[in-house]
Amino acid sequence: MNPLRIGMLTPSSNTVLEPVTTQMLKDLPDVTAHFSRFRVTAIGLDAALLNQFDDRPMMTAAELLADAKVDVIVWNGTSAGWLGLDSDRRLCERITEVTGIKASTSVLALFDVMHQRKESRIGLASPYTSDVQAAIIESFANEGIEVICERHQGIRDNFSFSQVGPETIAGMVAELVPSQPDSVAVFCTNLAGAPLVDKLEAAYGIAIHDSVATAIYGALATIGYDCSHVKGFGKMFSKA
Repeated sequence: MNPLRIGMLTPSSNTVLEPVTTQMLKDLPDVTAHFSRFRVTAIGLDAALLNQFDDRPMMTAAELLADAKVDVIVWNGTSAGWLGLDSDRRLCERITEVTGIKASTSVLALFDVMHQRKESRIGLASPYTSDVQAAIIESFANEGIEVICERHQGIRDNFSFSQVGPETIAGMVAELVPSQPDSVAVFCTNLAGAPLVDKLEAAYGIAIHDSVATAIYGALATIGYDCSHVKGFGKMFSKA
């Protein structure tokens, strides 16, 4: 049987999502991941940085993935957080229209997970600047999700997100837990949160939804693969 192939649209300066994706899929011999990059170097709300997420470079990257005959194409990034979820919905529609391949995104999958788990009051941990964080909170509110507590690192350079250490990520989560959110979103696919999730969930008894993990969840769910086969990366993959 041919493996199921997941195509990932990847920010050019991201160094976290590829190794983490590979780690998460290592026990699924019938699933492979394939990556296509487009230029993203910093995150901000000024026009030049918002234009990085124009459909044209993303569609070029998606069409290259289509050459590999992938079964699903996933935008493994969180731009819909500050652009609004409709940007991801339009992207998925466009990808399927042009390539004939099903599509998903990290952010849309996060919302699927939260809705399925009936989570409406969450904590938000990110590496972003204050204005980007505020835009994310507004976008979430527009979709019926209230961010009741948040922490962010104030970083703009995309590569630098990958340099945020595990102690810092775990510390942000620890500071959010006392507010008793339904779950915590570790929101950035260049932030190495996924390998910490199992330990953090066990320590605090709360679901932690990492953005690389939600991208994988979205990919597998879209192609009808049993997500519970992914072990060690969070309650979202559990049938319980």
